[in-house]
Amino acid sequence: MVDYYNDIPYMQQALTLAEEAAKSGDVPVGAVVVKEGEIIGMGYNRREADGRALAHAECEAIAQACQTVGSWRLSGCTLYVTLEPCAMCAGAIVNARIDRVVYGAADPKAGCVGSLINLFALDLNHTPKLTVGVLAEQCGRILSDFFAKQR
Repeated sequence: MVDYYNDIPYMQQALTLAEEAAKSGDVPVGAVVVKEGEIIGMGYNRREADGRALAHAECEAIAQACQTVGSWRLSGCTLYVTLEPCAMCAGAIVNARIDRVVYGAADPKAGCVGSLINLFALDLNHTPKLTVGVLAEQCGRILSDFFAKQR
């Protein structure tokens, strides 16, 4: 069984990264990849800052984690992300062989690990475990505050 309270510090780190995204004008999403209790990859949304459609927080964190371990395989890793992954990121998670995904806020408009569809439930070559709702209120609030300021 997963201990929810052990997830909180990593989600707090992801929230700190989400704040960095907001400061640069990007939708505030942050992500960290953890292996054996150590953060090996970090990322935040950089689509606006970098002008790259692929610069989602999860993809940035996965890329850094792959560089850290020297492999595209991230077996034994957990990805923490403040917002439910989209289809692209869910696919990247499966392809990187990440064992577990923990997200904070659900994404009813683009979430693809439970909200709209669940790519992890398909008969793919890898199925990550999923934990939802860790610090959901804080993860949702940072997004709500960001979009309120945009209006």
